[in-house]
Amino acid sequence: MKIIYMGTPEFAVASLDAIFRAGFTIKGVVTSPDKPSGRGLQLHSSPVKEYAVEHQLPVLQPLKLKDPIFLEELQMLGADLQVIVAFRMLPIEVWSMPTLGTFNLHASLLPQYRGAAPINWAIINGETKTGVTTFFLNDEIDKGSVIYSRETTIGENETAGELHDRLMIIGAQLVVKTISDIAGGKAKTIEQHHMDISESLMPAPKIFKSDCRIQWTNHAFNIHNFVRGLSPYPAAWSNMILQDGVTLSMKIYNGRPETEKHELLPGNIVSDGKHYLKVAVLDGFYFIHQMQIQGRNQISVNEFLRGFSLERLLKFN
Repeated sequence: MKIIYMGTPEFAVASLDAIFRAGFTIKGVVTSPDKPSGRGLQLHSSPVKEYAVEHQLPVLQPLKLKDPIFLEELQMLGADLQVIVAFRMLPIEVWSMPTLGTFNLHASLLPQYRGAAPINWAIINGETKTGVTTFFLNDEIDKGSVIYSRETTIGENETAGELHDRLMIIGAQLVVKTISDIAGGKAKTIEQHHMDISESLMPAPKIFKSDCRIQWTNHAFNIHNFVRGLSPYPAAWSNMILQDGVTLSMKIYNGRPETEKHELLPGNIVSDGKHYLKVAVLDGFYFIHQMQIQGRNQISVNEFLRGFSLERLLKFN
C-alpha cells in the first residue's frame, strides 16, 4: 500500500504519525507552502512539514493544486491511496488520481456538521456528542461515501481546544483502521443520502471575527457554549465600557453560567472588586474566569480586578 498524505496543521500530524508508525509506505507528503510570520516575517513550515522532514519523508508544497508540474510529480509517486486530513479542497485531477481513491478525515459525525469548523459549531450548538468520520472524496464538499465513523461524548464544560486534541487522537486511530481495511478489501461504504438521519442537518461554516462577538441578550448556557466553543481560538470577544468612556476590546476564554432572576440590563457588570466578575444576561449571569485585553497577555479575573478598580467598570456591549 503506497500512500500520499496531505495535511497542514497540528491536527493532521497525529494521523501522519499513526500511519508512519503502522508501517505503511508513505511515498510523499503534501502540505501548504512555508509562510512568513512573526515580527521578522521569517518563513515558517507547517507542523506537517516539520514532521515529514524530521522523519525523512518526501515533501511537496504546491502553490496551486492544478499546477501541471505538481500533478506530474504526484503521478510519478504512484500512490495507491491518498489520505487527507485538514487540507485544502482538492480538484478532481488530484482526488481521482490513485487507483484506490482518496479519503478524508472529518471532525464530525457526517453528514452532520459539514464545513470548515465542525468542532467549534458542535460545542456552540450545545451538542453532547460528536466524533470523526472517514469518507471518500467526490466533487461535493464533505458529501462523499462514508467509510467509518467513531463517536465520543462532549463534556459540559469542554472547550473546542480540548475536544480538538481528543478528536485528533481518535481520528488518527480511525485513519489507520480505514487504510488497513481498504488494503485488505474489507472497507464498506455508505452514501450519505442513504444514511438514517432523524434530525435536521447542522452546518459548520468557517468562523470569522464578526461571528465571535458575544450577544449578552442571550441565555446564560448559550453564552457558556459560545465561549467554550471558540476557546482558545478564534476566541469569543466583547467590548468593556469603563465609567470614564474608555472602551476595552476583550477576549473571553473561560467562565461559567448561572441562571437567576434579576432586573439588570444585559451586559451590566456585577463584581466584588476582588474575586469575581459576572455579566448580566437574559436569564441570569455569566461569570468570567479567563480574559485577555487586546494587546496584553491572557489573565484570570482576579488578576484583572487587581488592575482595575470596581468604580471604573460599567458594562459590556
